[in-house]
Amino acid sequence: MEFLDVVRRRKTTNGPFLPDRVSEEHQRLLMEVAGRAPSQLNSQPWRFVIVDDPNTIETIATISGDSMTEAMSNGTFFERYKPYFRFSASEMAERRDGMLFDKLPAALRPFTTQVFTKRGQKLMNAMRVPQKLGEENRKLVAGSPLLIGVMLDRSEYRPGELSSFYSVFSMGAAMENVWLTTVELGMGIQFVSFPMEVPGMWARIENLLEVPDSLELMAVYRLGYVPTEQRRPAIDWTSHERKLPSQYVFRGTCKTPQTGWDAPVSQG
Repeated sequence: MEFLDVVRRRKTTNGPFLPDRVSEEHQRLLMEVAGRAPSQLNSQPWRFVIVDDPNTIETIATISGDSMTEAMSNGTFFERYKPYFRFSASEMAERRDGMLFDKLPAALRPFTTQVFTKRGQKLMNAMRVPQKLGEENRKLVAGSPLLIGVMLDRSEYRPGELSSFYSVFSMGAAMENVWLTTVELGMGIQFVSFPMEVPGMWARIENLLEVPDSLELMAVYRLGYVPTEQRRPAIDWTSHERKLPSQYVFRGTCKTPQTGWDAPVSQG
């Protein structure tokens, strides 16, 4: 697969994976590409933990599902992330960023635009929407054959110091290598983020994974193989009129060519 094709196919997998175990060969390959990422002064501040034990995955899935239910119930999730939600395909096409909010239960769809209001929150809680979504989240994580936790060395990751920025930037490069490689391997990947949204939940995962004091657990991802029919098809980019969305074009002293994509640059 050509590199640019891999970049254009990259996406977040929001659905279930196949139950197949991720092969040791592919696990080693994912760690190899992570280690080949650039880092300031070749510091390589990242550390990884690979989780394929079903019981451990199930426990993390329960923590994630409970976290989603709590964050949805108390309104903190919607309050924090409402700038990123879009309520129609036309709005999504115009903005070219954010997430399309199209997964509400049928009974709540007439109230979609009110989801960020107190009335909308009461409706969702009354209909136990947070519990239903939390259970769906739990099932997704529990059905993942592999989790990868990425950590940073605390001797490099020192918040408030420049080395912290270097470390986080390097970690992002390492995980982008992993993310792109999943495309080549017919796999999917998704950030398990909800335990970070609720106080105390992230610490439970750190304890479960026995993260040493010398390391900081920064993120957990779920991975697995996706069915062939669900893999993102190739896009014939040569047939598209290339127009760079206006928010990515800068004027003044920064000259940017007027070429780009007529589809959202990020696929989530």
